[in-house]
Amino acid sequence: MIKTLKEQALLEDLNDRELAEISKIIQKLKFKKGDHIFREKDETKGLYLVKSGKVEIAKVTSDGWKQTLAVFTKGHFFGELSILEKRRHEAFAIAAENTEVYLIGKEDFQKMEKEVSPIAFKILKKLTLVMCKNLRRMNDKFLNALISY
Repeated sequence: MIKTLKEQALLEDLNDRELAEISKIIQKLKFKKGDHIFREKDETKGLYLVKSGKVEIAKVTSDGWKQTLAVFTKGHFFGELSILEKRRHEAFAIAAENTEVYLIGKEDFQKMEKEVSPIAFKILKKLTLVMCKNLRRMNDKFLNALISY
């Protein structure tokens, strides 16, 4: 399992000992194409890491249209807000093809965080860097759209 955990963008900076610790709390989940991983307004369960397959995050608009917000493939993660704040899901996640994910439960992560674990710190640091990169990319797209308008 350590080898496949190392392929996860969020865990790539962890050493083998740290990955072995994480592997003790990770749940492995399988979903068939079309299965909901979670639904809008569900309680959050934790941070999901895509081992294989494809996950679509979407929301249905007030006029009934499905709006895809993101698509994640092997090595990507989603559900990160559930370990940062107490909330319910604001969108749904569906397996766009047969998919396997790892789940780091929010209670397990919070326990690791309270123990002042360097592993939790490394994960949060990587999470922050990825979120900042995504925000910069979204800002660039927004500014380019404004300029070309």
